[in-house]
Amino acid sequence: MNKKIAVVTGPCGGIGSAIVAQLINDGLHVVGLDIKKTELDVMSAKYGADFTPIAIDLTDAAAIAQAFKEIATTLGGVDALVNNVGNCFMSEFPNIPAQEFELQMSVNFSSAFFCSQEAVKLMLTRPGIKKIVNISSNGAYNFDVFDPPHYRASKAAIDTLTKDLARRYATEGISVNSIAPAMTESPLFNVLTKEILDKALAQMPRGRAMKPAEIAAWVGFLISPAGDVSSGNVIILNQGRDVR
Repeated sequence: MNKKIAVVTGPCGGIGSAIVAQLINDGLHVVGLDIKKTELDVMSAKYGADFTPIAIDLTDAAAIAQAFKEIATTLGGVDALVNNVGNCFMSEFPNIPAQEFELQMSVNFSSAFFCSQEAVKLMLTRPGIKKIVNISSNGAYNFDVFDPPHYRASKAAIDTLTKDLARRYATEGISVNSIAPAMTESPLFNVLTKEILDKALAQMPRGRAMKPAEIAAWVGFLISPAGDVSSGNVIILNQGRDVR
């Protein structure tokens, strides 16, 4: 296959589906890793030969390793990875159940960690500059917003992983960056009460949430040749909300 290969986790969500559309439009072949097999099949029908679906539980490290072996066998390697899958569980401290904490960290951080491990192994044999883009959150550092602490911790861990891998693999030509959006339209809105959502939107300088396609455009930029010189950065997208 002559096209570059991009792996996107959580491609069936709002931001994930926009990222898939962006990267396919940019000429990449996209592999989508998601637990939602029916929705993966719909995306596969939509994009045809440009999209490879792999139904997988991204909280399972062994399943992740097997998926990347399949990618190596069928597609030859990986040029870009977008760690997009995520969720926000809304129990509040100090009443967060241990099971919810573990699942929050597993979905948001462990999936990115294990996918990055497997992707790097394949990237080291590929030519040119390879890319890892991690979807973080303003909640990793902005403590005015409503995010619960286990969600914040999972996203802060992603940003630390970004910086470590960027430094560790700089000379091997792997660029690693985080994108940290503020309020963005997605199915996660469904877990918020109207009161919380209205309050959060009121804090946005332009009075609206950002669009998934706006986040996807930044992913496309970082994966394009224009993003080759960017690595180790947490790129904050919030309409200037936090400027004081």
